[in-house]
Amino acid sequence: MELKKARALLANADLIHSEETVQAALEQVAGLIRERLAETNPLVLCVMTGGVIFCGQLLPKLAFPLDFDYLHATRYGPETQGGKISWRMAPWTSVKGRTVLVVDDILDEGVTLAAVKESLVRLGAAEVLLAVFTDKLNGKAKPIAADFVGLPVPDRFVFGFGMDVDGAWRNLPAIYAMKED
Repeated sequence: MELKKARALLANADLIHSEETVQAALEQVAGLIRERLAETNPLVLCVMTGGVIFCGQLLPKLAFPLDFDYLHATRYGPETQGGKISWRMAPWTSVKGRTVLVVDDILDEGVTLAAVKESLVRLGAAEVLLAVFTDKLNGKAKPIAADFVGLPVPDRFVFGFGMDVDGAWRNLPAIYAMKED
């Protein structure tokens, strides 16, 4: 996205969650994960690319032993509507017999995360838990629920804190939504 267009988009967006709200939610999620996983030596898998901001800020708050890896799965590719899940990069670390924590930016319709979880279970993970920073309140029945959720977001196109709009603004410390027409 060209610089002028990106700046105009942000200038016209609605603030959904401030940086302070985002950081408070991050602390809360980290606390819940510490309580649940501190004695399990989990494998934490960051879902690329959206999960990188959440995961990068979450990991230093998890003061217990863990292993880290990433995965990149998508249902879109060059298409605009989701299809069969495509693994761009499977985790390098074996999940067999492990407690796995999958970290992503948003639970939207849940189809991709459900397929990721199913694949990890099929590969032998003992337990797969999902941590998403945002859960979109879209009113749709989702095939999966997250075990740890930072903040709800409205059924709008949201960006910031890992979520992008046409490649831009993934790096924002707050969460915004595009103006509704």
